[in-house]
Amino acid sequence: MLAGSLTPPDKLNSDPQQQQQQQQQHPALTQHQTIPQHPQHPAQHHPSVSGPPSLPHHHPHLLPPVMPALHTPPSPLPTPSPPHYERYTTMKEQRLTREAMQRYLNERGDQTLVILHAKVAQKSYGNEKRFFCPPPCIYLFGDGWQRKRHEIARTASSEHDAQLCAFIGIGNSDQDMQQLDLNGKHYCAAKTLFISDSDKRKHFLLSVKMFWGSGTDIGVFHSRRIKVISKPSKKKQSLKNAELCIASGTKVALFNRLRSQTVSTRYLHVENVDENESESEEFTVKDGYIHYGATVKLVCSVTSMALPRLVIRKVDKQMALLDADDPVSQLHKCAFYMKDTERMYLCLSQERIIQFQATPCPKESNREMINDGASWTIISTDKAEYLFYEGMGPVRAPITPVPVVNTLHLNGGGDVAMLELTGESFTPMLRVWFGDVEAETMYRCQESMLCVVPDISAFRRGWQWVRQPTLVSVFAAVIALDVPITLVRNDGIIYATNLTFTYTPEPGPRQHCPQADAIMRPHRAPLAAAQQHGDLPGLQSSPPANPLVPLQFEPSQPLPPQALSQQHGGAPHNMNIMSHIQQQQQQQPQMQQHQQHPQSSQQQATHQQPQ
Repeated sequence: MLAGSLTPPDKLNSDPQQQQQQQQQHPALTQHQTIPQHPQHPAQHHPSVSGPPSLPHHHPHLLPPVMPALHTPPSPLPTPSPPHYERYTTMKEQRLTREAMQRYLNERGDQTLVILHAKVAQKSYGNEKRFFCPPPCIYLFGDGWQRKRHEIARTASSEHDAQLCAFIGIGNSDQDMQQLDLNGKHYCAAKTLFISDSDKRKHFLLSVKMFWGSGTDIGVFHSRRIKVISKPSKKKQSLKNAELCIASGTKVALFNRLRSQTVSTRYLHVENVDENESESEEFTVKDGYIHYGATVKLVCSVTSMALPRLVIRKVDKQMALLDADDPVSQLHKCAFYMKDTERMYLCLSQERIIQFQATPCPKESNREMINDGASWTIISTDKAEYLFYEGMGPVRAPITPVPVVNTLHLNGGGDVAMLELTGESFTPMLRVWFGDVEAETMYRCQESMLCVVPDISAFRRGWQWVRQPTLVSVFAAVIALDVPITLVRNDGIIYATNLTFTYTPEPGPRQHCPQADAIMRPHRAPLAAAQQHGDLPGLQSSPPANPLVPLQFEPSQPLPPQALSQQHGGAPHNMNIMSHIQQQQQQQPQMQQHQQHPQSSQQQATHQQPQ
């Protein structure tokens, strides 16, 4: 069984859930430890390799075809620069209501855009065009796209108004943007992108410009950073240039070209998987970079199905080098020897994957002769994912920039519990929401925001502490409350983060801190002081109209690793590599751990994968 590819296999059935999984179908290489458990039954799987396939003609979330009359792409986009916020000053403000947020949390009708691409791109010289390989792929997921199309169609003067238009470019004014042919599909590959030697950039971003046929601008979406290389390094690679090395556990794409012909490119992927068959082995990932000669696992990032143990070997002039031990580098040619076999290698034969037996080199004992089909090109891949939803109905301003939250840090506790968000594309027009409760938010810069953690009473009235502290550890997991973290723009656009915040009960009444409250909420300080002295018993103050309050604070230590995990991204398209470790480790179920604070609410920022 083989791992995924940058282009989705066309032979998978048209089940919507399986089609949505295709966005992540690129193999990932990981160094590993193997623990034999069950015998392998390779005959039950039918891996194959194919070129960019066509997609099924019917899909529940299909988009309309691109407007046939639209042939001239818009002006090329320059290299992205820090966003300007002047346009937000004239944005029509329609603040999101709690009812609208509750409706969104129940329906989850996000519009999701995914850009899959390689981490490096080879430069073209002169008149040649070295197209990016694998080609960048754009996926559209979610009911929101179809719903938006129907909304536009109801008031449109023609069918063209409800058609989605998209263009892609490399952010260079010397090269026109290319139109993406969606053709009623949720997927498109940009197969003719290249970067010329006249472009002196060492890194660049792909730019995807999207708008509706009616002229409504959706915005410009950017890929992750792509490194430009002149050609694959033939010298022995060093870890000093780690950007070109391939790390264990990361996503990669594997492709094969017969006689170096572009038209013969085939990508490794999985199809016709037997869902009932168990894994033949278990493995544990070893950190570090992949070196030639290491025992590796090729694991499909979508189905989690894996090939048997393999040894990755360097290829030079159709020879597999048995003694090479340098780090595996981007766009290197490599071969995969099937461990404990008689010189058997993973090989492409027409449209099928077979085992090819190499021939010993008569002149050099440290080399084995292989054919073209057993020589694979390896490259790291990356993914940019954007989610958005019009919570208060259509807006005139573009959806972009879409903020992305990478990590959460909890600071303090009780009344002064603060959550620090780090990420990218933050703006002063964003507010943080905990579930259906808006939090007091402070914008710091494009990469950092702060917010006050809402009291648990905002979600569950009357629940603030457990009177018997011994019961906390017993029932915390049962009565803990998880709320999703979202960012909301001041015109009602909701940006999901796939992160959650966990409330757990505290073992006693919370002690209020008047000094901290005076700093956080100066407008309420006189009232709080009066209540503390008994002048106004029982009088409750209301939240401020403008929650933005200047604040200086000392960042505390981040949450422990077990409480905070990196944003998944939903298994990007690629394959994983892992080194063989000589000790058995039994896998244990991951359990959420909670910190105990005797006088403050226990709050944790956690990350959950989207359903």
